[in-house]
Amino acid sequence: MLDFVLRRARLAGRGEATFDIGIANGKIAEIAPVISSDAAQAEDAGGRLVTPGFVDTHIHLDKSCILDRCALSEGTLQEAIAQVAAAKSGFTEDDIYARGRRTLEKAIVQGTMRMRTHVEVDPRVGLKGFNAVRRLKRDYAWAIDLEICAFPQEGLLNDPGTEELLVAACEQGADLIGGCPYTDRNPHGHIARIFEIARRFDLDIDFHLDFDLDPSWMDLDEVCRQTEVHRHGGRIAVGHVTKLSALPSAQVAALAQRLADVGVAVTALPSTDLFLMGRAHDHNVPRGVTPVHTLMRHGVTCSLATNNVLNPFTPFGDCSLIRMANLYANIAQTGAPHQLATCFDLVTTQPARLMNLKNYGLAIGNPADLVLLDCRDAAMAIAEISSPLLGIKGGRRSFTRSAPVLNPPIS
Repeated sequence: MLDFVLRRARLAGRGEATFDIGIANGKIAEIAPVISSDAAQAEDAGGRLVTPGFVDTHIHLDKSCILDRCALSEGTLQEAIAQVAAAKSGFTEDDIYARGRRTLEKAIVQGTMRMRTHVEVDPRVGLKGFNAVRRLKRDYAWAIDLEICAFPQEGLLNDPGTEELLVAACEQGADLIGGCPYTDRNPHGHIARIFEIARRFDLDIDFHLDFDLDPSWMDLDEVCRQTEVHRHGGRIAVGHVTKLSALPSAQVAALAQRLADVGVAVTALPSTDLFLMGRAHDHNVPRGVTPVHTLMRHGVTCSLATNNVLNPFTPFGDCSLIRMANLYANIAQTGAPHQLATCFDLVTTQPARLMNLKNYGLAIGNPADLVLLDCRDAAMAIAEISSPLLGIKGGRRSFTRSAPVLNPPIS
C-alpha cells in the first residue's frame, strides 16, 4: 500500500519519458511509467524534473550571518580570518543556533537534504558552535541530514588548548574531523596530527587546503602521502585547493591522477574562492576556482559547495546549490548540455559519493528524499537556475514553493 505517488516526473539521464514514483513508509517503493494506486496523497510533477535532494559538502553554519559584526575593507582571506576570530569571542550557543537556523532553513527550501557543516573549535569559542549545531542536527532531522566536521580554523599546534577541544568534540559525537594547515606554523605537523586523531576515532577527514594562488608549493602532496600511509583512501576530502587553478593543464592532469589513485576528493567553493582570490591583481584578475570538472575526468570525486554565507569570507548567499553550480559553469566556461549536466552531478551524485552516502539516489528501497524542480532536465536546471517547488524528505513534504504566475491585464 503506497502512502504517496509523485506522478509524471522526469528523471535526470532518462530522456523525455516520465515516471511515477511510489512512496511507502518513508522509502521509494516503486518507479514505473504508470503506477496504479489509490494512495492517500498524490502530486502531479507535470513533466518537471525530480532529483534526489541536493548535497552540500562544505558549509559553515556556526559563523554565518555575522556581516553586521565585522568590518570588510580589504576583502582578503587574512582579513576574513581575523575578523571572524574577533567576532566569535562574543558568540553564545543560542546566538550560533539562531544564525545557523536561519542559514539552514534557507538551504532546506533550496532543496538541500544532506549537508556537511564545518564547526570551529578552539579556546576562544570552545564547544559552543559544536553544541549549537548538534541541536540543529537534532531539531531539523525531519528536513535534512546534518553531518558535523569539527576543525581548528586558526591552527592546531600553534594554538594551545585546541587539540583538547578537538578531541572532546570527537568523543562527544563529531561525525568527522577537519584541518586547516595553512593557518598553522607547522602545516605538515598539523596534517599528521589530524590523521592521528582521525585514526584514533575512526573518522573521515575534510581539510581546508592550499588556499592561495602560489603553486610553487602545496600541502596537497603531504595529504596524499599521509592518506597512503594511513590507508585512508576514499575517506579524505580537501576544500578550496585554489592553487590548482594556477597550474598548467598538464600539471593539473598529473595531480588529478595522483588524487584519484590515493582516494582524495576535492570540493570547490566558487563564491568564496572567486571573492577572495586574486586580490593582489589590478588587472587580468584570476578566477582562483579549482577546475573540478577537469579533475572528474581523471576519476577524482568532486563537489561544489556553499562554504560561507553572509560573513567576511563570503558576503553573499542564499544557500542555493543550483545557483552555485550555475556560477561555477560561468567561471569554468562550460555551457554545452553535457557540461551543464556534469555541474548538476557536482551538487548531487558526486558529493553523495564524497560523503560516502550509501542510500542516496532515486532507487527502490532508498529513503524518499526528493526535490521537484521547475525545469525538464538537469542541464536546464543549471542554465536557468531553476527553482525547487517541492521537497519530500523521508516520504513527507518538507517544503513547498509556488511556481510564479503572470497576471496580465484583463482586456
